[in-house]
Order: sequence, then C-alpha cells, then structure tokens
Amino acid sequence: MFLENTLKFDKQTGWIEVVCGSMFSGKTEELIRRVRRAKYANLDVIIFKPKIDTRDKKDTVVSHDDTTIDCITIKSASEIYKNLKGTRVIGIDEAQFFDEKIVEVCNSLANDGIRVIVAGLDMDYKGVPFKNMANLMATAEYVTKVHAICPKTGGLAQYSYRKAKSKKRILLGKGGEYMPLSRAAYVKKSIKKKKKTSEKNKD
Repeated sequence: MFLENTLKFDKQTGWIEVVCGSMFSGKTEELIRRVRRAKYANLDVIIFKPKIDTRDKKDTVVSHDDTTIDCITIKSASEIYKNLKGTRVIGIDEAQFFDEKIVEVCNSLANDGIRVIVAGLDMDYKGVPFKNMANLMATAEYVTKVHAICPKTGGLAQYSYRKAKSKKRILLGKGGEYMPLSRAAYVKKSIKKKKKTSEKNKD
C-alpha cells in the first residue's frame, strides 16, 4: 500500500507519484483518494485533466466508480504553470493524453517543492507503452501499478483490450469499448482477432 511522504515541505524538495495501470483498474479513484487526503491535511490542491477527455463534465474528474472531484481542464501541459496559485499539491489525470512537455513540467514542479500526483494508462490497446508515462515512471519517486480484474480468468488484468473496431491509438472509452484482460487472456484474444482478420483478407 502507498504511504504518503511525511517529511515536511520546508525540509525538502517536492516529488512525483505515478499511478498507472489498465482501463478500469482504479487509477483515477486512487488519484482522488490521495488528493482528498492532502486536502484533509489542509494543503492547497489543484487537479488538472486534458481537454481531449470529453467523457464527463469539463471541470470534473470522474472515476469509473462515479467518485468525482473538481478540476481545471487544460489543452497543453505548459498551461499548468499558469494555474498554480501557490499550490502545494497537484493532481494530473489521464496524463497519457498530454503532449511530451508533461514530463518536463512534472519534474520542474517537483524541483520547486510541489508534490505531483499523476494518473494515467501505462499502455495502449496494443500493449505498447505510452512514452510520456514511461518517462514519468522513470523519474518519479513513487510508482504504483494498479490492476483491474480479468473477466475471462478472474486474475489480475494489466491490458486494455479494445472491443471496438477503431484502430486509432486514442479512443475514449467509458465502458463498452474496452475490456481489462490478464496477459494470458489478452494474448489469446489477440491471436484470435488476427486469425479472423487474416481470413477476411483472404476472402
């Protein structure tokens, strides 16, 4: 279990925490939990989410279990600098959707003494890591990988299997477009999908 850093802010610089995993693994829920604990400690907190995420209200972060918290919607990572207002803790949801600047921004904020909590998908639907998330995990002090439950095996799921036919890397999904799968189930599904595609092409 993750335990907050209890050292006083005036005794050290800030740090970066990354919460990553597949769809439906509880990333946003964990982000909201940590942010709320920071608020209980009377720390000024701001949460950001990317403008591209249009699944819910513009200024609200919503987890899959319908937990909500207010946020600021921004188009690019550099806009975070314009909205700091003396904040001590910053939360960033769906970090994989931001431009490459997000890594530099997070590290700059941590260097300035701010606690940065980042949540996002670590891999796309093909199982390819998102570069921004990989770089953030490499530079973060704390990395927490959360897992969904695979409906096929009952085991831990770390892959976001796309049920929709779209081949776009970025496809917003709230429920029916994706299914969390374990490695074994993901490989089995992927092989079956490739076989069907191959047979269709022959026809």
